[in-house]
Amino acid sequence: MTEVQERKSRRRPKELARDVAERRLAWMMVSPSLVLMALVAAFPIGYALWLSMNQYSLMQAGLSRFVGLQNYVEILSGEAWWTAFLQTVTFTVISVSLELILGTAMALLLNQAFRGRGLLRTVVLVPYAVLTVVSAITWRTMFEPSLGLVTTVLNGLGLPGGDLVWLGEPGYAMAVVILADVWKTTPFVALLVLAGLQVIPSDVYEAAQIDGASKVKTFFNITLPLLKPALVLAAIFRTLDALRIFDLPFVLTRGANGTETMSMLAYRELRENRLIGEGSALSILTFLTVMVFALMYIRFAGGNLRDEAKEK
Repeated sequence: MTEVQERKSRRRPKELARDVAERRLAWMMVSPSLVLMALVAAFPIGYALWLSMNQYSLMQAGLSRFVGLQNYVEILSGEAWWTAFLQTVTFTVISVSLELILGTAMALLLNQAFRGRGLLRTVVLVPYAVLTVVSAITWRTMFEPSLGLVTTVLNGLGLPGGDLVWLGEPGYAMAVVILADVWKTTPFVALLVLAGLQVIPSDVYEAAQIDGASKVKTFFNITLPLLKPALVLAAIFRTLDALRIFDLPFVLTRGANGTETMSMLAYRELRENRLIGEGSALSILTFLTVMVFALMYIRFAGGNLRDEAKEK
């Protein structure tokens, strides 16, 4: 018998009854919130799941019938879904990786003590405060073929790319979308990492300095391991957000030239083609993809953090 089991066996009946009453009271207090969450989240998801198993079109009158999993079979056997899936994953991996690297560098800089640090922290957060649509319009204007800032600067310096239609070429269009996303959301990552830096005890760095550790060794052996919870949290938030990306590529390219994401594909079927069943099925598949990635993070990254905490 373990120590925990021995403690439970020595507990009095009154203590057990009090625990049962506390659990019952806790469930009674959280039940209104659970019901509200079910109405706000579970009901729309369930309704979308029901629609995805029907064939219903606003373009053809009278077309409405239950088809079961036929919509899912047709989507998964076609190329459009897998192309959008690959493009979304490519965007997510590259953008989140860049944001973690740049955000960590920004957080290390903002964590230093210098005059005007508070003002710089505020200014750094400006891109994240800008609306995504406004940010996308700005970046689209910057890469206009003849009047854009980027093309004008490249032409003025005689560098290659000045005569390139960035948003009209596959590969280059995705690069612009990634740059716009990194510019906007890197401050969010930096804010999370900065919060992680603030809780690292200063005596750890003092001990490393006494031992003669260099700044590089201190970063990789002390700072980076202690920042792991903040980095994992930032990666989770940004990955789940990037997998659902819609507004940024929609405004920049309308999904053309290899930038169509899973959410944009679902939007096209729902709003433009008016295929409610197929569009709902695409939405459910996008939702399941995000959930799978979330569970993977919780299972591997979150599980490792819990194991490390138990060892300590």
